[in-house]
Amino acid sequence: MHIDLDGTVWRIVQFQHVKPGKGGAFVRTKLKALESGAVVDKTFRAGERFARVHTEVKNVQYLYDAGDDVVFMDAETYDQITLPRDSVLEELEFLEPSSTVPMLTVDGRPAGVQMPSAVELEVVETPPGVKGDTVSNVTKPAKLATGAVVQVPLFVNEGDRIRVDPREKRYISRA
Repeated sequence: MHIDLDGTVWRIVQFQHVKPGKGGAFVRTKLKALESGAVVDKTFRAGERFARVHTEVKNVQYLYDAGDDVVFMDAETYDQITLPRDSVLEELEFLEPSSTVPMLTVDGRPAGVQMPSAVELEVVETPPGVKGDTVSNVTKPAKLATGAVVQVPLFVNEGDRIRVDPREKRYISRA
């Protein structure tokens, strides 16, 4: 959800409703400014009202990284949409060229991409697992086809396809 606070559009990244033993309830939030990318923690009284911002989600295809910008294509109109590289830096680690992702638009302006809960990627580089080292949950680093590095179990080898949670940057399972 997005809110308008002091003339700036903020995306609610996290929230927690707190009801203490005495006093009124309140909501702790983590907000991210769309223009600057700044992340702040704010506390609001429960029941406080804000102007909601009109948002839409449309499917776009990731085309290429153009240095300072990242280029996407609208799947319906075939228009090219450019976003600053800094605004999609975390998501870019898990995006393969030609993959389709939902893009969030705020008042008609692109605001960022929403990653799915799991993406399937190929392991291109990882050290071999040490035989017999299975006493506990031992992991090793694995470089994926997109350049991201995640910790994986010892049985994962180069060339395997794995499912990864891009939001938490962690291994889920083999694909």
